[in-house]
Amino acid sequence: MSAPVWTWPAGAGAALLLLAAACSSAVTSGLPSPSPADPGSLPRTSPVPVESPAVTVGERRTIYDDRNTTLRGVRFFEAGWRTDFTRHSVPLTEIRRASGSRDSVIPAIDSPAFTPVDEAVDWPRSFHFVIALELKGEARAYPVPILDWHEIVNDVVAGVPVAVTFCPLCNSALVFDRRLDGVVYDFGVSGNLRNSGLIMYDRQTHSWWQQFTGEGIVGELTGKQLRILPAAMLSWTDFKASYPNGAVLSRDTGFDRDYDRDPYLTDDGADLSPIFLDEVDGRLPIKEKVVGVNLGGLAVAFPYTVLGKEGVVNFTAGARNLVVFLKRSHPGTGRATGAFDPRVEEDDLTFSLDGERLVDDQTGSEWNILGEAVAGPLAGKRMEQIVHGDHFWFAWAAFNPDTIIYGGGRTDS
Repeated sequence: MSAPVWTWPAGAGAALLLLAAACSSAVTSGLPSPSPADPGSLPRTSPVPVESPAVTVGERRTIYDDRNTTLRGVRFFEAGWRTDFTRHSVPLTEIRRASGSRDSVIPAIDSPAFTPVDEAVDWPRSFHFVIALELKGEARAYPVPILDWHEIVNDVVAGVPVAVTFCPLCNSALVFDRRLDGVVYDFGVSGNLRNSGLIMYDRQTHSWWQQFTGEGIVGELTGKQLRILPAAMLSWTDFKASYPNGAVLSRDTGFDRDYDRDPYLTDDGADLSPIFLDEVDGRLPIKEKVVGVNLGGLAVAFPYTVLGKEGVVNFTAGARNLVVFLKRSHPGTGRATGAFDPRVEEDDLTFSLDGERLVDDQTGSEWNILGEAVAGPLAGKRMEQIVHGDHFWFAWAAFNPDTIIYGGGRTDS
């Protein structure tokens, strides 16, 4: 296996960058460090107690020896966890410690407060990106500048317990249903990474979860899968226009963080975020952004460089049709994407660009980045959103090594 690939910006010292400035004591100066007596970010519901049956001295020694054997060679701290490390679906040696103890340096938000869109005058700013979630007509925006510092928000939207998550190192924004087998779980930041990807943990069983996939990878719930809910990354301007009656996560989170500053950038815009990988897929530049989609076991990556030229892609994978939109850049707002099932009223639509307008070829109706027809014969109709992410290539490829790359002009696979 090749040597680990760690990428650093020119002129930046490695000591400065261990899991970026967000995780350093310098960044969080003046913040109280949680202690066992004052854990800082407690779950809203108490974790399920774990009863330990009485064991003999011999049994205790066997458990101790098995644990030591299991944890030999790991690159994380296991002290303080009641995780069953003998149960895991990935090699424990692939996991490495990245920051302080769980929920300490990067605390999840457990009691989120929201501001109505029409009252959010001074913040977020127009160019800020938000994770947009709509359930049963209730729309909420979670600003990325807040998620950069917290990575997880435990929330309830339209009666559905959700975990809104963002891994800054991978640029992966995913929303999960927190219900599993009749239990509602609360999630926190473990302080560990795998393939540079955030590892969450649930506070009920201390099982570890890969944020990039929603899979339990260590502990009692190993092999379990959280349901991923469709969500989108939009500029704040686009969210306000699409959801005037929505709400946005307040920056009054209860934590002392500078949400006006990106902890992963220097003052001159250089990227501070390191990459912790043993191998990288060299088919695309490491931090090329891609729209990643899984269709019936087929993983497809649509590079931003290609989408930026085409604007819209009609794609077929087996029996599945897909349309991918990319909203072209506006000054200071970046680019937003959408992935949808193009079937509307029993017809499979195809799409093209008419200037800057996204239109379907069948009726000429105009569509927005959220998959809603805003003008024309189909005005008011919506396409079903397909779970997708706007990830850095290195991360998508690490978790989907057999992915195919859309190269432009091809419509099927």
